[in-house]
Amino acid sequence: MVPPLVLDIDGTLTDADGHLDPRAFDVLPSWDAPVVLATGKAFPYPVSLCHYLGLPETVVAENGGVVLVEGDVTFAGDREAAQAAADEFVARGGDLGWGPADTVNRWRETEIAISLDADEALLREVSAEFDLEVVDTGFAYHVKSPGVEKAVGLEHVCDRLGYDPADFVAIGDSENDASTFGVAGQSYAVANADDVAKAAADEVLEDSYMDGTLSVLRSLQES
Repeated sequence: MVPPLVLDIDGTLTDADGHLDPRAFDVLPSWDAPVVLATGKAFPYPVSLCHYLGLPETVVAENGGVVLVEGDVTFAGDREAAQAAADEFVARGGDLGWGPADTVNRWRETEIAISLDADEALLREVSAEFDLEVVDTGFAYHVKSPGVEKAVGLEHVCDRLGYDPADFVAIGDSENDASTFGVAGQSYAVANADDVAKAAADEVLEDSYMDGTLSVLRSLQES
């Protein structure tokens, strides 16, 4: 019996260039327990990935802002406040960094993501004025409502599926995974993880990116 999984995507199921590692298709479709994709990406991204992997659409998106489980979608966070903060950031000379199409935020429901090239000090100053917090996921700065976290999303998934978060094995690479690590039964930070994730994880892996994730999954299959 393998345990259920809660997996980050970027930096965890990808390679060093940010591309989805094709080996995910070798192991995840046949995983004989629930697989939750928990990501900072906008809602459509993990849903699409579940579709192509042939997995049930069980996702925690936008750092816990959107949860999909058994066909039911729930939302947390104030998208209007995040947009207002982003607008004020731009008004003060900041740049979201994505260009006019802004496909990073176009389908985002509960938060706003801003390029890591942006003025972090100004962004945090403006966000605090709107009572919002900024999380650095390694991909972007995410402006979001306090208390909206992946762990809360996972707990909602567990309520619907009849699991305890402690049943899950969590793998991730960023500070937005720390809350998940705090509630999962066993947690792993891949070697490329940031310091916050490494400090929160039960174990820091020797390998980076999908190499590290695969080392855990293969070990679980063999145990």
